[in-house]
Amino acid sequence: MRKSLLLSSLVLSALSVNAQNDTTAIDLKEIIIRENRIEIPFSKVSRNINVINRKDLETTPARSLQEVLSFTPGIDVRQRGISGVQGDIGIRGGSFEQTLMLINGIKLTDPQTGHHLMNVPIPLQAIQRVEVLKGPASRIYGQNAYSGAINVITNLPEKKSLSIQGFGGDFGMRGGSIVSSLPVGKYKQTLSISHDAADGHWYNSDFKVTNLFYEGGVELNEKNELKAMVGYSDRSFGANGFYTNSFPDQWESIQTLLSALSHTYRYQDFKLETRGYWRRTNDEFRLRRNEPEFFTNLHTSDVFALEANGSYNSKYGVSGLGLEVRQEKIESSNLGIRDREFLGVFAEHRIEFSEKVDFRAGIYSNYYNEYGWKHFPGAEIGYQMNENSRLYANYGASFRIPSFTELYYQDPSNESNPNLLPEEAQNFELGWKLSKRNVRFEAVYFIRHTNNLIDWNREPSDISPNPNKWTPRNISQVNFQGIEAAIQYSLNSGPKMARIKDVSLSYNYIDANLDQAEGLESRYALNSLRHQVIGGIQMEFLKKLELNVKSRYIERMSLDPYFLLDARADYNRMKTVGFFAEVSNITNTDYVEAGFVQMPGRWFKAGFLVNLY
Repeated sequence: MRKSLLLSSLVLSALSVNAQNDTTAIDLKEIIIRENRIEIPFSKVSRNINVINRKDLETTPARSLQEVLSFTPGIDVRQRGISGVQGDIGIRGGSFEQTLMLINGIKLTDPQTGHHLMNVPIPLQAIQRVEVLKGPASRIYGQNAYSGAINVITNLPEKKSLSIQGFGGDFGMRGGSIVSSLPVGKYKQTLSISHDAADGHWYNSDFKVTNLFYEGGVELNEKNELKAMVGYSDRSFGANGFYTNSFPDQWESIQTLLSALSHTYRYQDFKLETRGYWRRTNDEFRLRRNEPEFFTNLHTSDVFALEANGSYNSKYGVSGLGLEVRQEKIESSNLGIRDREFLGVFAEHRIEFSEKVDFRAGIYSNYYNEYGWKHFPGAEIGYQMNENSRLYANYGASFRIPSFTELYYQDPSNESNPNLLPEEAQNFELGWKLSKRNVRFEAVYFIRHTNNLIDWNREPSDISPNPNKWTPRNISQVNFQGIEAAIQYSLNSGPKMARIKDVSLSYNYIDANLDQAEGLESRYALNSLRHQVIGGIQMEFLKKLELNVKSRYIERMSLDPYFLLDARADYNRMKTVGFFAEVSNITNTDYVEAGFVQMPGRWFKAGFLVNLY
């Protein structure tokens, strides 16, 4: 904690010193938050949302989307290994099962397990920005968005371009990516591919990850637009310590295919988007890597969905309506043959009563044959105090149906529970945001009343490794509450040889009155964040060399706290040929984020980039 506070003091000192000399206002472009029905300027949003832009994606010391998200306030990334081989994403104390991942509004739901949530088939270099919505999003996206949602946004450039990257580093790391844009007349298209591999930082932790993504679109006329995308991800890895410490030779191979076709119709104040998509995941898991006959699970899951989302602007505000139909299926050597179907209906409306006050309310109604109809209302209100300051408050109900793994999975270390009930929650948030010249600040208080929270637990044992099985159970009632505060100061002052461009600091605190039955060990719930401090500073030298230093102090409810320091340097990043170098875990900290995986100490990687326009 002392190291974190020291870095925070240095950051704040830099703020105070440079603020005296800074006279240049930052031109903040207005970002439109791309929800499925109502689109709202970022400055008018009445909830806590983080936007990770293209520059942040390029300059953050990270090789994967999971690692980029780990520097986002309020986001708990628990990785098993490096470079995003597998990472569980929690928001505001929620588990990885309670977070929804999307690509351009298309849901990446997986009925088998939330461990596959981050199998995003897009190279990091092909992502335009990422929108992180903290808090309940069921009213906007449906039942899977229990504690938050992450929407990955891509774009279709109108000009030809080609970007190439290659890198290598410790633990036998090597890889690269190619991102290309090749418009033909009115038809715009992008194709990207990436490959990352490593020999591993400890026994049986090698991996290979390949991503392939294609997107195309054409404006048929002023009213109609068609878009299509296809993504494929192939990852295989040694899974030592991923799910149990009893079998160090675990191994897993996962292939994910995503395809989608959408049509957008616009006429005056009316907009209608219809789309269909299919996501397939093949998962092979072995307890002993080289002995598949000992214990092997084979899972194939499919998600088919059709959606229609419309909005209409009138003098009374913006109205949105939506309909979704989804089927989830799995054929598994362990879980059996299972399927379930959902029907969801969305309705919402946003109105501005004056230049200062706006209000938004809506409801999502979901039908599932085992539980019948469930309804999830929500509302937001915002008060624009002045041009730079905004107060807001919101409420939302959320809901999650157990995964097939929680309901049916059996192996030597785990035992399912087919009697699980769905999780439900009532959420409240109160916040204030300030955006003035070079400063952006936001402070938030939130509370979540949870019923039937699902957690995996087991009886303790004096025998090592513990022979008792993990079993998911419903915990009757749990309250999560917390505060979030983040400040970012953008400036362009100091001598031309060395300038501080940006400094940031955030603090998050979460408290949960989570009481397990006496003596039980918790796998996930008690590993939630309690304290999180993130600091960062970006500098520029001679207008060619950029340095981005990031620090994190992480303290979870039942694990030892740890401090991490990472840095990345880019030379000629925007030029035709550039170079970069990264150092992760500079302090050589000994820590565990998830499962029983010992994370690596200090490690280094470097590479080149080529940009052709």
